[in-house]
Amino acid sequence: MLVVQSLLPEAMGNTEGSLLIEFVLLGRDTNQPWWDYPGLEFWKFLNLLIFAAVMTYILRRRVTDALRSRREEIRRAVLKAQDQRDEAVKKLREVDSRLAGLESEAASIWSKAKTEAKAERERILHDAEAEMLKLREQSQREIESAGKVARDALRRFAAQQSVRLAEEVIQREIQPEDDARLIRLSVEGLGRSRI
Repeated sequence: MLVVQSLLPEAMGNTEGSLLIEFVLLGRDTNQPWWDYPGLEFWKFLNLLIFAAVMTYILRRRVTDALRSRREEIRRAVLKAQDQRDEAVKKLREVDSRLAGLESEAASIWSKAKTEAKAERERILHDAEAEMLKLREQSQREIESAGKVARDALRRFAAQQSVRLAEEVIQREIQPEDDARLIRLSVEGLGRSRI
């Protein structure tokens, strides 16, 4: 401000112009001292300085204690955060090691599953062959049994047909005299067997 005041009168060259510029630019009357500028009086600054000193004296211990406790809280929070970060890093390493082991474990499970599947396939094939052999033997027995039953049925049928044909032949060929003679011989044969 002093620089502006010193440069303006020299530029204008007259005192009236400098007073006008000083009043417009600086907004004050040149007759007042610097400490009594309107709205910026010296006593206000002194009052503020005394108030700040008293408040500092009164609140210093409380503010110091509050700042100290806040600093301690922040320190504890930082330590806790570091511990949590260390724990998280540890867990991350564990997970990474598990994932690395997981790939090899998956490969071993895959190979084990392949061998078990191959063994199961072999077992199923063996069981199927054994079942086929059983079914073959059973069907052979059933065929033989059915053959025996069919042969027996055929024999019975043949015997029945033979008897029927014989009866037909006898009925056609036997005359009533032959029939009487056969009855008499049968009666005589029965009489002899009783004696």
